[in-house]
Amino acid sequence: MTDAADLSGLSFEQALAELEKIVSELESGQAPLERSIEIYERGAALKAHCEKKLEAARLRVEKIVLGAGGATGVEPAEFA
Repeated sequence: MTDAADLSGLSFEQALAELEKIVSELESGQAPLERSIEIYERGAALKAHCEKKLEAARLRVEKIVLGAGGATGVEPAEFA
């Protein structure tokens, strides 16, 4: 269920939406134990996938510095 190839095709938004569904299902307490374990494993893989996507986006943003004539250099990004 946590096939890496399966995750690689997911966008950040798709992975986050699926992760939110998993959290909701786990919080409901209605899933049988075996199902809970399976979806927890899937959720952990989705979380790692989302973190990887966010890091890639952060690195892309750090590389862009816009000036009057377009991109002029690189500065670290600051996220509040």
